[in-house]
Amino acid sequence: MAGLDGLVQLFGPPPVRAPSPDDWAEVESYVGSALPGDFKAFLDAYGTGLICGELVVFHPCGSSPLLDRMRKIHESFSQSWRRDFDEYPFRFHPASGGLISWGYDYSGDEHFFWPCDPDPDRWKIVTNINGADPEVFDGPFTDFVLAFVKRLRDVDPHHGIDPDALEFLEPEDLNELAEHGEIGPVGPSFEPF
Repeated sequence: MAGLDGLVQLFGPPPVRAPSPDDWAEVESYVGSALPGDFKAFLDAYGTGLICGELVVFHPCGSSPLLDRMRKIHESFSQSWRRDFDEYPFRFHPASGGLISWGYDYSGDEHFFWPCDPDPDRWKIVTNINGADPEVFDGPFTDFVLAFVKRLRDVDPHHGIDPDALEFLEPEDLNELAEHGEIGPVGPSFEPF
């Protein structure tokens, strides 16, 4: 699984965990399908946590269980969809072919699997962008995470600061903000919780 190996290279070795294949039984029963293998492998290795201080992912047996969150998000988004069904191109689980929640990011975006193929390893990822049209990522979970991390790493050194404020900041102020991770590129990391 090249994608998982790429994530291990970025984040370092995963913490010691003792996952069980049974961890996924209740979630997959609720979904009515297996989930993508690379998604399960990553979460079995790393568990519930925060990727690059931005992207939150959930394991079924984590401190915030995946199934509890799925049910809450599916219900909430299904209610919204019923109100605005003509403006949003996707339905939500448990509707047939409905999006399946797996995480969110601190920008307010929700991330879903789109079960558009009988093979879960060929499902796409849909990001419900807060206040904008959804984006579809045509690739597996691990490739999505690698692209997400790359996007956070490939930003302007002053990203996160109002351009009008730059003229009032001294170079040492900018260096301090960068050292504290408040501006600029984000380094790859995984923090379990």
